Amino acid sequence: MYSPPTDLADQQRMHRAFVQAARTLNTTVVGPEVWGWYGRTLSSRVRHPDRGVCWLRLLSAPEDKAAGKIWQGNGQAAELFDRHVRKPLLYDTSDTSSDGHAYRAELHQYVTEPAVSPSPVLHTDPHPPLSWWDSLRADLDYVSRVPTDRVAVRQEWVDRSVPRFLGIPGPRITDWTTAHGDLHTANLTNTTPYLLDWEGFGRAPAGYDAAMLLAYSLLVPGFLQRVRDAFPVLKTEPGRVAQIIVITELLQSASRGDHPELVPTLRTLGAELA
Repeated sequence: MYSPPTDLADQQRMHRAFVQAARTLNTTVVGPEVWGWYGRTLSSRVRHPDRGVCWLRLLSAPEDKAAGKIWQGNGQAAELFDRHVRKPLLYDTSDTSSDGHAYRAELHQYVTEPAVSPSPVLHTDPHPPLSWWDSLRADLDYVSRVPTDRVAVRQEWVDRSVPRFLGIPGPRITDWTTAHGDLHTANLTNTTPYLLDWEGFGRAPAGYDAAMLLAYSLLVPGFLQRVRDAFPVLKTEPGRVAQIIVITELLQSASRGDHPELVPTLRTLGAELA
């Protein structure tokens, strides 16, 4: 899933665009390449003459799809949250297109702390200190109170998908807040923590971020319990609704081949919440 495109021509196309982006943003590549979800992004450490070591991320999409929530997410998140929560700063961007593909290059602050886990599904307990939880809770609380017209979850999708994957009616979302939108331990660093990858932020059910972190942590009981302890919203009715929605999202992803190891525990939790 975090891998190069399966088509060699797409890999070569992304490499060419990345070299051009590094040149455009006046940087020199100094680190190994890191591919994103199914090769949709390509990133690396780079050096900038004024800012030092940075992180360069290149996002690609067909020209007719280079818009909307995912395309604009990191830029809009920077406007709302940079220097207010613990996230890498966005320094600069560059947009280009070639041969029917659009590219957005983003020059970010480089964070030296590693992510808690290499993939969204947590497999071993990282035992973060209480200060880690306090910082995360404070940042998510700030995010939840920032107005935005971006949408991370739609009621129409809930009404359609929950019956399909859980066999129960889709719950009505009554409490809405702003959410990071993709909160798991691969998007959290292990010390501060910094919150990474903001491209999916938007309006979501109250407790959505906590529910997402919980669902991706179902295989590690100790960490799972600390998620529940850190986020009391999970024990409320809005929190129950958020968990049902997240479980449905991950079951839908699993039906496409993503993280099948989570399916049994997702179904067990879904039955408990129904």
